[in-house]
Amino acid sequence: MTAAGAPARSGGMTRVEKRVVFAASLGTIFEWYDFYLYGALASIIGDQFFDQFPRTTREFFALLAFAAGFVVRPLGAIVFGRIGDLVGRKYTFLIAIMIMAISTFIVGLLPGSRVIGLSAPIILIALRLLQGLALGGEYGGAATYIAEHAPNGRRGYYTSWLQTTATLGLLLSLLVILATRSLVGEQDFADYAWRFPFFVSFALLTLSLWIRLKLSESPAFQRMQARGAGSRAPLTEAFGRWSNAKIALLALFGLIAGQAVVWYTGQFYALFFLQAILQVDGFTSSVLLAWALAAGAIFFVFFGWLSDRIGRKPIILAGCLLAALAYMPAFRQISSLANPALDKAIDTVKVSVVADPAQCGPLFNPVGTRVFKTSCDLARQSLAQASVRYIIEPAPGAAATIVRVNGKDMPFDSSRPAETGAAIHAALTAAGYPRANDPGIVRMNGLFDIFRAQTAGLVGLLFVLVLFVTMVYGPLAAALVELFPTRIRYTSVSLPYHIGNGWFGGLLPAISFAMVAQTGDIYYGLWYPIVVAIMTAVIGMIFIPETKNRDIYIGDVRPR
Repeated sequence: MTAAGAPARSGGMTRVEKRVVFAASLGTIFEWYDFYLYGALASIIGDQFFDQFPRTTREFFALLAFAAGFVVRPLGAIVFGRIGDLVGRKYTFLIAIMIMAISTFIVGLLPGSRVIGLSAPIILIALRLLQGLALGGEYGGAATYIAEHAPNGRRGYYTSWLQTTATLGLLLSLLVILATRSLVGEQDFADYAWRFPFFVSFALLTLSLWIRLKLSESPAFQRMQARGAGSRAPLTEAFGRWSNAKIALLALFGLIAGQAVVWYTGQFYALFFLQAILQVDGFTSSVLLAWALAAGAIFFVFFGWLSDRIGRKPIILAGCLLAALAYMPAFRQISSLANPALDKAIDTVKVSVVADPAQCGPLFNPVGTRVFKTSCDLARQSLAQASVRYIIEPAPGAAATIVRVNGKDMPFDSSRPAETGAAIHAALTAAGYPRANDPGIVRMNGLFDIFRAQTAGLVGLLFVLVLFVTMVYGPLAAALVELFPTRIRYTSVSLPYHIGNGWFGGLLPAISFAMVAQTGDIYYGLWYPIVVAIMTAVIGMIFIPETKNRDIYIGDVRPR
């Protein structure tokens, strides 16, 4: 028996512990489900709430509203982390789940901009901010709550069940969307049935809230309160004292940043890469990823269990390094299977943009408000949207921009971008680039159409990406909880976690695609997660201590 009364044992979970893990994890699954519904439906939501803008601009605004939920997550971590360390874990994440449930239900009811005009996108963004705020308070509370119920020596295994929730929430959102689309058809889904998944989530969150109400407070928090050892100013103590703030910074850069980019690359960017770059239809790409997620989910628990034996640090950092080494060959192989003609064209068709460098500005346009006017920018934007690999050939002082396809020069007329672009794309098609409906692009005819070499190979490659996710994420909750004392644990875990995942990870698709568009290389965006993952591996190796044998109750017995 430890000093805090948490025995180290090797047997199975008790009934109470199973209920704690189930209730905390179930609520978190549904919160992630809510959060990812918006990402999966971003294009439809763009049509519903931003239809007063051109299509390209409305898609950017939809993605901006999606990103708003990520940006505000650290604020949720600050607000709810402080409450959780002052009032308790249980009631704090009950409040968070109520906010998520209510805001999700309102999204399902909210009329589009055709009905209430500009109020629709404003209310939508406000609801996204509330969802991000709630999610910022959820994870730290759930991780802390489960960990403080777990016996020493089994904390990695117990908290690993929580680590499945983000992936299971994404999987659940994909499955509900696919089922609804199959039942009502694409047109009805786009018109009104996209709201049904939001109503489903409200019912699920209400059930989870009812289950959580039956739980008691964390035993570690109860003991701390009984001894008068709680913190009166958890934010100041956690981040205003260098001894604690230093640990939070090391956790951010030495564990969480790398985990975040591996998580979002292996799941979100993989889906984006299939759809936006390789031109795979939404149904097929979602089903491929859903199978990979279903096959990989159990490995969160496996690596959590393994971390109780060999340590958290080697598994997380090995996952970062393996992912960084594998991304380039893995995504190239995904291209060759998903869109063979595009993969071949990238290697065989030589495309150049010959222009005055002064006319070639940055293509990063996250809010969709920039209007491209120069022929160089318009030409590159057109090529990037068609997933064409190109290089820029500087021609200082050139009056016109020329797109060169296998040595054939075609001037790009900025006064007639649509007509000029169509002529260039016809030349690209003649040279070997596929059309949008090319028969070689992978297409699935149903949920179980995965036994062909093309689809099975893609599921296998996506599974490998998910496996890296399970390595970096499975042991993470235990590692974070063990770094901080009980009195400031909720706050200290939440803020670095949500900065890392909300900013390093959540903004990854936009950053990576901007890198692709700017360089004309469909693989160039992978350098962002590769560099961040390697940075985390180096910092973590040098500065992060191994914590698997740490007693998380030590240091919490003295009143302050």
